[in-house]
Amino acid sequence: MNRYLLTVALAVGALASVPAAEWAQFKGPNATGVSTDKDLPLEWGKEKGLKWKAELPARGVSSPVVFGDKLYITCSSGNRDDRLHTLCFDANTGKKLWHRQLQATGSTAAHPKSCMAASTPVADETGVYALFNTGDLAAYDTDGTLRWYRSLVGDYPTITNQVGMAASPILVKDKLIVPMDNAGESFLAAVDVKYGKNVWKVERPRDINWVTPLTRTVGNVTEIIFDAPSGLAGYDSSTGEKRWASKLTRGSIPTATIDGNTLYAPVGGVSAIKLGDKGPEGEPTMKAKDVQPGMPSPLLYMGKLYAVNGQGVVSCADAKTGKTLYKERLKGAFSASPVAGDGKVYFLNETGSCSVLDATADTFEVLATNDLGGETLGTPAIAGGKLYIRSDKALYAIGK
Repeated sequence: MNRYLLTVALAVGALASVPAAEWAQFKGPNATGVSTDKDLPLEWGKEKGLKWKAELPARGVSSPVVFGDKLYITCSSGNRDDRLHTLCFDANTGKKLWHRQLQATGSTAAHPKSCMAASTPVADETGVYALFNTGDLAAYDTDGTLRWYRSLVGDYPTITNQVGMAASPILVKDKLIVPMDNAGESFLAAVDVKYGKNVWKVERPRDINWVTPLTRTVGNVTEIIFDAPSGLAGYDSSTGEKRWASKLTRGSIPTATIDGNTLYAPVGGVSAIKLGDKGPEGEPTMKAKDVQPGMPSPLLYMGKLYAVNGQGVVSCADAKTGKTLYKERLKGAFSASPVAGDGKVYFLNETGSCSVLDATADTFEVLATNDLGGETLGTPAIAGGKLYIRSDKALYAIGK
């Protein structure tokens, strides 16, 4: 057995009793980008390794999410990009279960690379919650029944972002956490999942920000950690109370990753910040200066930090010491964040080519390069032993 297979076998053995987590939000469980699934795919193409392929009605840069046997995805279309689509597929077969549409109520201005389906939806056992960049927010049952709908620009008319929004909502128990940093009225809100009404809403600085919130548990409090150009802040998810604030980070595009009480934030490369009960404790404990993310978020996996910038430069460092292990270039431009599982790290570029790197190695080792073709800007999802990739025209399930 070679080193890669032996290391993966040991890792799989250690995780054998851990149930596979749902990939229910942007970058999966708490936006880590990491799956505990085993037997994940290594090689595929247009004619091989595909479990199924499903056509999409329009483009989108949001990511697919999976809960149970259902996969949800959003798209936008129309001359003004004002038709907002939410679709549900059987995650095992690719059968389209339902397709719902809304008419946008907010501005459809955006950078040409983006669109109104840029925020990734979030799902639970009851269905899916879809936030569009027009400020339209909808909750659907698993059968596609509209549970509730809100026009956030109807409620807060100054919401605006001329280059497009992309921060994604998350779920904390019975609350939908909606990040709405923008050039107009900015806020972080907790919305009741049953009725769509605000449980709490706190004002935020007027900043354009694409970061998705994270969570951690502090005693009996579930804390929401939100990074932005104005700095890092922690909020009580029950009340919206700001528990602490820090200027150590000033994020705007990539989302940090958290491991226990250590936040790996995209600042100065990627820095490790220890979080106490009242926020960051002192200066960063580690700086991986060569791990330079662009728009894609950094990844922490198997003791290593990974990042890829827009030009395809992949960097990897030891997560404890910050020591650079390698910096190499992959072909193409990158918008999707890397994801990982089963000893593999997946880097998907903007033209459908996905490089699979060996996460067990301290050197740059490409296990496979797979090409689907088509525009691919959304981050892949991993669930049920499969990799799900969306292009501008289709949705692919890859795996056994």
